[in-house]
Amino acid sequence: MNNGLNAPSDPTVQPVPASVVETVDAADTTLSNPKWAVIALGANLGNRLETLQGAIDALGDTPGLRVKAVSPVYETEPWGVEPGSQPSYLNAVVALKTTLPPSSLLERGHAIEEAFDRVREERWGPRTIDVDIVSYADVVSDDPVLTLPHPRAHQRAFVLAPWNDIDPEAQIPGRGPVAALLAGIGLAGVAPRSDLELRLPE
Repeated sequence: MNNGLNAPSDPTVQPVPASVVETVDAADTTLSNPKWAVIALGANLGNRLETLQGAIDALGDTPGLRVKAVSPVYETEPWGVEPGSQPSYLNAVVALKTTLPPSSLLERGHAIEEAFDRVREERWGPRTIDVDIVSYADVVSDDPVLTLPHPRAHQRAFVLAPWNDIDPEAQIPGRGPVAALLAGIGLAGVAPRSDLELRLPE
């Protein structure tokens, strides 16, 4: 990996501060024609923060994928159920570059959910982890197996708010700017948790 041009010692020996990761994109040279993708994470059972970080680390361990940004954490009332009937969610969004096609990225997301004992017993049911592909490059697809962009992302502040934090210029194909969509629906039921933090995979 050392190209001889005043390269530093192996950067994996010690963690690289998140603040400099964006300027150190050398890892991307291992990806051929990578695409940007955005994934939303949510958890409302067990150790929610630990599970979110575990999912981020699992994404980072995926061949052909590099996690490039991790959002702040938000706490959210459960969607589509009676208030108080479930624990609240911790939500976050990650931006990544990948050479995996959308179908393979979906399979990886499902594998991560299974690794954390995600149970799919009921729609809107509680879950240890939810891994949703929100967008993949500029792909627009109505495939029922994987609809892109996510068909409800533009309505969900718990997706839009963290996404806007890591990419204020982001757009949802066919829906418009994330910032404008967020301004239109507001932050009701979604609270930033500045006391909690997720990190990029090491």
